Amino acid sequence: MTRERKQPLFVGGAWVEPEGGHYEVVDPATERLVGWAPEASRDQVYAACAAAREAFGTWSRTAPEERAAILARAAELIRSRFVEYAELAQAETGATTGTARAMQVGVAAARFQRYARVEPAEWAIPPQINEAGPMGKAGVMGALAVRQPVGVVTCITSYNNPWANPSGKIAPALAMGNTVVVKPAPQDPLSVFRMAEALEAAGVPRGVVNVVSGRSVEVGEAAVDSPDVDMVSFTGSTAVGQRIGEVCGRGMKRQLMELGGKGAAVVFEDADIASAVSGIGTTFSFYSGQICTAPTRVLVQRGVYQQLVDGLAAYAGYLKVGDPREADTVVGPVISAEHRERVESYVELGRKEGAVVVAGGERPSYDRGFYVAPTLLADCTSGMRVVREEIFGPVVSVVPFDDEEEGIALANDSDYGLIDYVWSGDVARAFRVARRLRAGGVGVNTVGRNMEAPFGGFKKSGVGRDVGSYALHAYSEVQSIVWPG
Repeated sequence: MTRERKQPLFVGGAWVEPEGGHYEVVDPATERLVGWAPEASRDQVYAACAAAREAFGTWSRTAPEERAAILARAAELIRSRFVEYAELAQAETGATTGTARAMQVGVAAARFQRYARVEPAEWAIPPQINEAGPMGKAGVMGALAVRQPVGVVTCITSYNNPWANPSGKIAPALAMGNTVVVKPAPQDPLSVFRMAEALEAAGVPRGVVNVVSGRSVEVGEAAVDSPDVDMVSFTGSTAVGQRIGEVCGRGMKRQLMELGGKGAAVVFEDADIASAVSGIGTTFSFYSGQICTAPTRVLVQRGVYQQLVDGLAAYAGYLKVGDPREADTVVGPVISAEHRERVESYVELGRKEGAVVVAGGERPSYDRGFYVAPTLLADCTSGMRVVREEIFGPVVSVVPFDDEEEGIALANDSDYGLIDYVWSGDVARAFRVARRLRAGGVGVNTVGRNMEAPFGGFKKSGVGRDVGSYALHAYSEVQSIVWPG
């Protein structure tokens, strides 16, 4: 896609001009124009939802094997343009080359391939002998549980990963027989339109996939409040998720919410400190800290507190911040000038609250680009806003604790509960602590993920679970069919 091309919307199987015109998509590393994204009108969003509703009947009755074949072809088409798509993702997000290729486009292709396999959608339930009932003194009742598609699903996706996040919604939703309306983040929607092109080329019928974008709040509002929408799958901030939840509640619409996080990393005195430093240090580099699963709230037992702080400070100092296209760059920019100012304001707030800036804290000296230095805040307390609020940048706050009970209490003292982490050489203790943490996931001596494990949050970090087979459950309703034996 050339910078001069003005991207149309994808509605009802047609590429249509946006009624709201176009707006600039800017490269956060260079501040140069990437392309022109479409601004949909409210009526065009409603038209997309109506097209998805019209397509639902036929698509939901399509054989699962046929749907799977389309997803497999989409995966292959994405892989065939891998470098081109990764370059676009990098330009839109500021991701490093390795991240754009492996964690954005690569993960998207893998997710379409994952849901290209057909899984059972029916389960036999053991017969039940009824002592008495409306049909007589006794009866044997058989039953079957059947997983059915929900209907029209609105997928509202996050800016930090315009390939992996949408594919993680679209692929399982389509595999289950739903139709979708995708509303990508306004900062980097062009990649999602490339995904739509791949799905169209793979043979997705008209109206099954629709993509509408825009900076106006009413674009997202229309995609949620349309009477044609049965479910909303949202990844983003808790504040926006709460507003979406209110609308869904009025319409009794299904919700899947993956919201904010303030991941606690509980590091005990017997931990492998090098492993903990390496894992926590990913917050500084991976997506420049713009990831909800990052271990940004580090709780360290006092006996190794200084050792860990020194290790993290050294780690931050080793990381090259700069042009994400250069091979040795580890930390690219954040998504926008506004977000950079927000992250910097939190660092300044930390200073005022009494935290010690051990590393970073100053803006890198580049003429262009929205760069934030990896920043380590030490000597923090649990009441500080930098410890309690999601910053969504390369900023780590460190809090000391004395014993296991205090460490658990500090970890659970949060509005969030997405993913926490435990580092300990005592595996029994690590698993004991993990079970007491109020989080949807816990990493034990790792920040790695099992991509078949359920993903989602406790508390204000979300509603529901997806990934692997759990996503098929998330995008389905369960129907019971009962008969006399």
